[in-house]
Amino acid sequence: MTMKSLTNVCKIGDELALAFSDGSEMYLGLAMMRRSCPCAVCQGEPDAMGRVRRPIVEHGPGAFELKRFELVGGYGLQLFWADGHSTGIYSMAYLDQLDRLARN
Repeated sequence: MTMKSLTNVCKIGDELALAFSDGSEMYLGLAMMRRSCPCAVCQGEPDAMGRVRRPIVEHGPGAFELKRFELVGGYGLQLFWADGHSTGIYSMAYLDQLDRLARN
């Protein structure tokens, strides 16, 4: 099984345009991406019993302004927001999930 990889990433207005090695493309809204940040601070993490308690996340000034992004290995994308948040790494599988949600 061949895993697709990112070949190009570009911020266009309030979206992130992503091109992949298999020729596919996706366009994801920056606000949706920030609200869907996969990090433990935003999504929570399991306690000793496996329960995940979702934190209350408030987005202040600069929260939806993307400053830059970096590829992480061959598996993900790290986004750096104007409010200083940058701990979420969006895997290729997670980007696919976000794309499916955005299309519905």
